[in-house]
Amino acid sequence: MGWDAGDIVATMSVTSPDSLDAALAALADNPAAHVLAGGTDMMVELNFGRRSPAPVVSVGRIPELRGIDVDRSARFVRLGAAVTFSEFLASEAASQAPALAQAARTVGSLQIRNAGTFGGNLATCSPAGDTLPVLVALSATVELASRDGRRRVPVEEFMVGPKRSALKPGEIVAGVTVPIIDGWQGFAKVGTRNAMVIAVCNAALVVDRHDRSVRLAMGSVGPTILRAPEAESVAARMLFGAEPTSARADLLVEFERRASAAVSPIDDQRSTADYRRHAVGVIARRLLDRASREMP
Repeated sequence: MGWDAGDIVATMSVTSPDSLDAALAALADNPAAHVLAGGTDMMVELNFGRRSPAPVVSVGRIPELRGIDVDRSARFVRLGAAVTFSEFLASEAASQAPALAQAARTVGSLQIRNAGTFGGNLATCSPAGDTLPVLVALSATVELASRDGRRRVPVEEFMVGPKRSALKPGEIVAGVTVPIIDGWQGFAKVGTRNAMVIAVCNAALVVDRHDRSVRLAMGSVGPTILRAPEAESVAARMLFGAEPTSARADLLVEFERRASAAVSPIDDQRSTADYRRHAVGVIARRLLDRASREMP
């Protein structure tokens, strides 16, 4: 079927500012405008009619949003909101946040990783977003900007519900700061096939030797990314406590049970709630098992 002259073609205006200040001014003038970076989420919604055309502010080429900074002395990595997954993976920062690199490699195809951005993953705020459990487990901080100023929000407070964030009208994600952790970290994901798939569930585990803590964050098993404090306590006992080696298998089982109990999944077209609950416990246990074997 071809295009007909009688068809109605929806149009939308696109503004491409060359600086962050200009982008913020454009959003202040029209808070209802959509912010576009890589477009990997927004264009899908437009194509399927889930979002109506509206004014767009394109921020993907703004220099202030494209920086990657590694500060070893202050022990943090900062990623500008318009940094793509491929750019991150090719940078020094990937080695300082290995779980984030593992998650970034699972995002779609190479073409999607070349276009998709960290700011977009955060702003979309899907509970299935692959980088989000890692950012939660690493206690990352989201940097937000508007014409009225800047503010920093812990990533757990930034995500308030499924595809709902703490962004205010006229505000955009400017970047994310990720602590460099002394300890083991890893990411795992379950999908309906081996590659280029939205997560049925995913999980990140971070072991911090400095404060002898373990953080587990799980995605696609609740309205937002979920932590499991009781499971984390079991993991800390296993890795840092005086538990005998013979107790290791029992602690792994207990960790899996408590991780599964901490989630609140739903049935949808990709999975049942029961399978999600089971699968996220399994991948969490496998992450802890790897951590216990690979930590020096």
